Amino acid sequence: MTTLSILGGTGHEGLGLGLRWAKAGHSVIICSRAIERAQVAAKEINEKLGNVNVRGMDNINAAKEAEIVVLTVPYSAHQATIESVRGYVQGKVFVDVTVPLVPPKVSRVQMPAAGSASQEAQNLLGEDVKVVCAFQNIGAEHLANPDHAIDCDVLVCGDDKEAKTAVIKLAADAGMKGWDAGPLANAVIAEGLTSVLIGLNIKHKVKAAGIKITGIN
Repeated sequence: MTTLSILGGTGHEGLGLGLRWAKAGHSVIICSRAIERAQVAAKEINEKLGNVNVRGMDNINAAKEAEIVVLTVPYSAHQATIESVRGYVQGKVFVDVTVPLVPPKVSRVQMPAAGSASQEAQNLLGEDVKVVCAFQNIGAEHLANPDHAIDCDVLVCGDDKEAKTAVIKLAADAGMKGWDAGPLANAVIAEGLTSVLIGLNIKHKVKAAGIKITGIN
């Protein structure tokens, strides 16, 4: 089992992933700049699952302790959060779940100059950090119930094969099928799809449209 720190873990996406990974037996650290919020969220997950696998910490101490760091903050907090933990994630796998949404037009794809939020993370963290883009296209509503079957796939992009393999395993542990979607340069597709899915949710009055890869046995 792996020690996972989820930066921004008190948000809906982070909480859902943490809940599912804790159920799978991983040691999960829910992180926030406000440690009290993180501790409350961790306690709620432990009570729901009836275990003690989840702890609440501040971002820096959690980043120090983690084997894999997962970033689930809004894009507005992306750069600042990365810079605050940069010195503590060197040599580790860093999973970026962030989508560069620009309110109010969140159903329009608006990518940053680097090409994607994940590429921005790689540029900020340096080549010794194994940045992987994943989990952008999973609605938080699916994640919130650990017994709910998720009929949605996960595109996993990154430049390190072993890191992608580890994240594909984490997707399976959370009840999803992960696919190696190529290098980190392809993160533009995974991140951009989120805006497309938001638009479909609005048009069809649903909350959690997703994607499936077909035609592969």
